[in-house]
Amino acid sequence: MFDKILIANRGEIALRVLRACKELGIATVAVHSTADEDAMHVRLADESVCIGPPASKDSYLNIPALLAACEITGADAVHPGYGFLAENARFAEILAEHNVHFIGPRPEHIRLMGDKIAAKRAATELGIPTVPGSTESVGSDAEAERWARDIGFPVMLKAAAGGGGRGMKVVRGESELGPALAMARAEAKAAFGDDTLYLEKYLERPRHVEIQVLGDGKGRAIHLGERDCSLQRRHQKVWEEGPSPALNTAARDQIGETVARAMRAIKYLGAGTVEFLYEDGKFHFIEMNTRIQVEHPVTEMITDIDLVVEQIRVAAGGDLTLAQSDVKFHGHAIECRINAENPVSFRPSPGKIVHYHPPGGLGVRIDSAVYHGYAIPPFYDSLVGKLIVHGKTRGECLMRLRRALDEFVVDGIETTLPLFRALAREKDVVDGDYHIHWLEEFLARGALER
Repeated sequence: MFDKILIANRGEIALRVLRACKELGIATVAVHSTADEDAMHVRLADESVCIGPPASKDSYLNIPALLAACEITGADAVHPGYGFLAENARFAEILAEHNVHFIGPRPEHIRLMGDKIAAKRAATELGIPTVPGSTESVGSDAEAERWARDIGFPVMLKAAAGGGGRGMKVVRGESELGPALAMARAEAKAAFGDDTLYLEKYLERPRHVEIQVLGDGKGRAIHLGERDCSLQRRHQKVWEEGPSPALNTAARDQIGETVARAMRAIKYLGAGTVEFLYEDGKFHFIEMNTRIQVEHPVTEMITDIDLVVEQIRVAAGGDLTLAQSDVKFHGHAIECRINAENPVSFRPSPGKIVHYHPPGGLGVRIDSAVYHGYAIPPFYDSLVGKLIVHGKTRGECLMRLRRALDEFVVDGIETTLPLFRALAREKDVVDGDYHIHWLEEFLARGALER
């Protein structure tokens, strides 16, 4: 096992990793920018190192500064959390060159799944069903036009180098293709430094269903069920739940075993998530995230398995001690991402929290690094915290969620709490009858403004 882990992140995920380390008896190092010197993970870590000014490129993305922090503190491993350098294969390689372990997948798997075209090709070879689309990048407009005709409109343009909605454009007809290509290339270049695009068939009313996997890098891998992340805004997840209201046990077992078998074949190491669009009873692979996910607590609540602890154990060379038969699902869990944003316009709302009262009680979990008097900085993601609730049934879970949302107090800044209070009472959401476009249609109707 590792002696000391440097946590190369901030906010609630840094605190989440720190807690797992403490439960394993591992010393911790927090790194922080000058804007985060009063952050909770900095206060609770055994040691802390300032790695630069507020801008992410000068601090949390500053690899030389992170290496220096490892050297200064004697950290023998780095946990990247999610975001920042979590899916940077070169960072993992550089750490290895300096005899520091990267708590995550091998660089070749990060690199493979980071290239969306290569990932789709690999998924097909591994027997994972994919969305119909181009098998290679599209260079010229003429080439894109040929692929679009072959796939059939509507099509989706996607950036090969990244996700999160950047570089994604829906094209419903040939006349829209040229302008959409120009816009998608520009967005992809600005976001990822790479304007490579590919095309996929645009599905009109799919759900977003993802499978959580865990492997030890030695050919053992299991799945831990699915999360339904279909409530999204601008391709960003807002509400996640598990199990999915759309799947039965047979469908869950079939797609879960398909994915686990693929992870065994490539000897995948650590935690990962294989994401699908699900429509008309069919799964279509879209991407794989080679890291812990924001929404991992949903899986933890319905399996009682600590994913971060398991990440650390297998990264340290331990065998996967869990067999598929050891994974037992119980009850239902829902996570809401509470952001420092206006609930209607989603305009960021950084500033000082003057009153903070998180909910509690049976089946309620808060993953947050904020506290009374904490100031949300304007430089990073606007996440205030994640509210996760669990119940024996989905109905009980929803009742508990409504109660917890009504208890939650965050004053001094605007938050998205009113959005979730509305969603938890909306008939389609209560019935589980929603898809990846539902939330934007709900917001477009001005339902929250009435």
